[in-house]
Amino acid sequence: MADRARPGAPTESTIRDWDDADPSGQTYHRVLFIDSDLTEVDNRGGIFEECTFRGVRFNASTHTDAAFVNCTFVRCSLFDTTFTRCKLVGSYFDDCTFNLLKVSGGDWSFTGLPGADLKGTEFTGVRLREAELTGIRAAKATLRDLDLSGASLQRADFTGADLRGSDLSTLDPLTVTLRDARIDVTQAMVVAATLGLDVRP
Repeated sequence: MADRARPGAPTESTIRDWDDADPSGQTYHRVLFIDSDLTEVDNRGGIFEECTFRGVRFNASTHTDAAFVNCTFVRCSLFDTTFTRCKLVGSYFDDCTFNLLKVSGGDWSFTGLPGADLKGTEFTGVRLREAELTGIRAAKATLRDLDLSGASLQRADFTGADLRGSDLSTLDPLTVTLRDARIDVTQAMVVAATLGLDVRP
């Protein structure tokens, strides 16, 4: 399905109706998916490289040990979608919905989620190094044990979020909303030091 005549560009191949197709163990390279329905798909080990998803419904689907590398998601629905130990390095999300999204483990480094509404979502044990998270709205989200080193967090809203165990070294408390957010003692020391406080035992 790769477009060998135009390196770097998505193919014009589209998959609109999966007809119960199983992406598990399959590899898709530079494929353009338009209005495809992946509702309740159980994807185990499927690999998508440099693919573009437009208007795709991932509702209630599960993805385990799968990869979406350098992919682009435009106006996709990820309602109640679960990613377990998946690799989404370099992928970008534009105008997508994430209600009840659950992500456990995996590598989402360099992923772009600017302005995403992540309210009530769950991310645990995920690597998000140098991710673009500017302006995310993550009120009441569970964001535990995340590697956020180098991530862009300006103007993020973490109201009531559970941030315990996550790397907050790049968080500027003066540019984000942290009202009622839960953090642990170590994180509190990091935030205090960022504010210029002299933390002592």
